[in-house]
Amino acid sequence: MGEAAEEGGGGGDEGMAALLKWAAHMGMSDSPWPPPTPSISSPVEPSSSCSSYCLGRTLFVSCFSEAGGRGLAAARDLVKGELILRVPRKALFTTDSAMADEKFASCVKRHQHRLSPTQMLIVCLLAEVEKGRCSRWYPYLVQLPRSYNTLANFTRFEVQALQVEDAIWVSEKAVVIAKSEWKEAVGLMQDLDLKPQLLTFRSWLWASATISSRTLHIPWDSAGCLCPVGDLFNYAAPDEDDSPEMSDSKPETTSLSIQLLEHSSQEGTVHNAAQPDGFLQRLTDGGYDENMNSYCFYARKRYKKGEQVLLGYGTYTNLELLEHYGFVLKENPNDKAFIELKAEVCTSSSWPRDSLYIQHDGVPSFALLCALRLWATPMNLRRTVGNRIYSGSMVSVENEVLIMKWLAKHCTDILARLKTTIGEDGMLWSTIDKMIDHPSCLSSTVVLPRTSELREFFEAHGLTVEAGDYNGMPVKAGRSLERWKYAIQWRLAYKKMLQGCVFYCENLICCLSPQHF
Repeated sequence: MGEAAEEGGGGGDEGMAALLKWAAHMGMSDSPWPPPTPSISSPVEPSSSCSSYCLGRTLFVSCFSEAGGRGLAAARDLVKGELILRVPRKALFTTDSAMADEKFASCVKRHQHRLSPTQMLIVCLLAEVEKGRCSRWYPYLVQLPRSYNTLANFTRFEVQALQVEDAIWVSEKAVVIAKSEWKEAVGLMQDLDLKPQLLTFRSWLWASATISSRTLHIPWDSAGCLCPVGDLFNYAAPDEDDSPEMSDSKPETTSLSIQLLEHSSQEGTVHNAAQPDGFLQRLTDGGYDENMNSYCFYARKRYKKGEQVLLGYGTYTNLELLEHYGFVLKENPNDKAFIELKAEVCTSSSWPRDSLYIQHDGVPSFALLCALRLWATPMNLRRTVGNRIYSGSMVSVENEVLIMKWLAKHCTDILARLKTTIGEDGMLWSTIDKMIDHPSCLSSTVVLPRTSELREFFEAHGLTVEAGDYNGMPVKAGRSLERWKYAIQWRLAYKKMLQGCVFYCENLICCLSPQHF
């Protein structure tokens, strides 16, 4: 989850050390379970660092500059399905834990019927922040990011930078929803007598993004929980090994959850590193274990010592990742490009609209191909060939060539209507990346792409492109630059999917042409 935001300011390494000590005091541990039995010849003596911190035996905190920022790495070789971290219930921040205060609970209950569980948890977080050092979770709270890059935090300039109408609509909707939920909760926050700065929409956005990007699923509250240390894991997009066919359990699908583990300890079995991978196919990445009274995390695959240990939150497109978590992936096998389609295409079949898209590799989805094949078939023949189409077969070479030509032209037309090209986006993204990560490399002698978009950004923040002073960029401008970079990265991936679809269609047309028969 480290990619989602600028990291918190709890004193850097000292703040992290304080968090890990507090976590150990709260009972969190990455020690193997059950603990290894020491032999007489080589007794196991935990090091002083391991005994005072909750990490060090299985995991350690590290920085992965090219893969999510701060995250957790393997302290030793790990086996798939091995238990790697336990966080006891008392360490989880939930609505229940905040309601332990009777005065607080009494006030909250008067508003409970008007607010969603997620709104309640957001208010609880803001109330906990107000306690400052008196909060039980203070070492954790000071390590939370100061800002987030979720869509609700995007300015109008950053929203427009997405270019694609569907993405702009999703972004604008996220802001509208956030404002509506904040207004609904203001009454409760005022009754709790929160400080004025915690009543602002800006504070609400921060708390809302914290809940959206960091909570894990728990069975007793749909809002989820904040899990100290457990939320340091970065995201891994599910691959073929994580498909439903590989598991008997049914993963949770809420946008705020890690796939719920149907841990077989419920059947009286405890997993350990000695068990074979085949025995562990029912495991996903983590879940709350009633028997252990803890949130438990498991290795999703084999890891070598030093490798980053990742979690899969579920299958998300890049736009969904940006909306809920505040980052996008350079390579996301679950990404999709939705394109505007004729009404007749959408109504020609029973496929839902959200199943009609172009896949990350440029190949049309199965549903989109079926819909196009049916649309290109004369009305009087659709019933006859319907079963053939829904089985995934071509109607005819002529039909297939027709829809491939139409789809290729349609994608080309969409690309032509967008304000910038793939090449321009790539150059602009690279420039912004350097401005963020290596500002000292950008001197006044470096020629920047003089796009109107770049100039508009600088002028909006009272800067000039010619100044070349990127080291002294204001914090607000720097954060906006980060969000703008994600917007460009998203639209670049979208355009590449459309371009890939054009190539796919043209290659298929070539293969189906008469000279190949």
